[in-house]
Amino acid sequence: MTEMVYGSLPRAGGEPVIPRWWRTIDKWTTVCIFTLFLIGLLLGLAASPPLADRNGLEAFHYVQRQSFFGVLALIVMLLISMMSPLMVRRLGVLGFACSFVALALLPILGTDFGKGAMRWYSLGFASVQPSEFLKPGFVIVTAWLMAAGQEINGPPGKRISFVLLIVIVGFLAFQPDFGQAALVLFGWGVMYFVAGAPFVLLLGMAGLVVAGGTFAYNNSEHFARRIDGFLNTEIDPTTQMGYATNAIREGGFFGVGVGEGQVKWSLPDAHTDFIIAVAAEEYGLALVLFIIALFVVVTVRSLMRLMRERDPFTRLAGTGLACMFGIQAFVNMGVAVRLLPAKGMTLPFVSYGGSSLVAGGIALGMLLALTRNRPQGVIGDHFIGRGRGTLGTE
Repeated sequence: MTEMVYGSLPRAGGEPVIPRWWRTIDKWTTVCIFTLFLIGLLLGLAASPPLADRNGLEAFHYVQRQSFFGVLALIVMLLISMMSPLMVRRLGVLGFACSFVALALLPILGTDFGKGAMRWYSLGFASVQPSEFLKPGFVIVTAWLMAAGQEINGPPGKRISFVLLIVIVGFLAFQPDFGQAALVLFGWGVMYFVAGAPFVLLLGMAGLVVAGGTFAYNNSEHFARRIDGFLNTEIDPTTQMGYATNAIREGGFFGVGVGEGQVKWSLPDAHTDFIIAVAAEEYGLALVLFIIALFVVVTVRSLMRLMRERDPFTRLAGTGLACMFGIQAFVNMGVAVRLLPAKGMTLPFVSYGGSSLVAGGIALGMLLALTRNRPQGVIGDHFIGRGRGTLGTE
């Protein structure tokens, strides 16, 4: 009956997993993700040797590590993209539980690596940042709760997800990591809006965010220092923001030339938070616009495919993952051009960082899995069918 009403994709019985995956995956999004990773390696070749030299390591030490974690992230992404939405949900719930416990234990077992923020676990050979892995898991759990709350006699999913949100934001603010806290808050807000939140409630949430920011400004020296630096009309040329701004200005449209950039010798975070400044200086605005286009394609194509999805969980989870991916890129580049205060946030799949790359691979693998073509009609057909009384029992 379902196929009579909605139709189905032509598929031979017993079709193997790999051909079925290739036929249903969003190939444009996949290509864009691989391209972002290759651009990250290219920029890493320029940005990381000065850091390796300062730390007494081989010139391409960080590039080799980025290659290893990047390939691992791509493998994880492709494997997860072959999963069904049910398997994605199970993986997300398990990942959320593990990363939540790890986040809660950070004040006891974590380290700050001298940066003033307790965000990492040191494993000796590498470090792990639990908040990176928490984000995709939180999106999945929130989507599951909100979707379940829409069912008849379902649980109060929105209220439960809100409690989880407050707890997680509290943990992140305590580190402090206001950038990740804002990202989690944004992802929850987008899903809450898609799930049918009243506009008045959204305005109330915006008011709470403003109140929370004011409280943080008055009680956190770390937060206040970044806001004051952003509001200051004059940029200190010896700060990271000053170096990044000058590099972007010097790059022009086509850049100063491969390997000719100077910002990588001054910026301690040139290979991570300010990688876009290296791109702008050596390759110019042309490469920056191309990178922006890649992020836009991934985000917009995913949202367009999700508009056809009639399963509430898939639609909510996919929307949260796509929007968090896009907004993280926007925040990273916005900080570099001084549109936003400094956040300490990486550029997904471009910046150096093992946790960021692998967690990004998990999130994008889930997004690819949720946006695969499935035997169903568009969501509008579902409501049209209900209005005409044509839907039977599946």
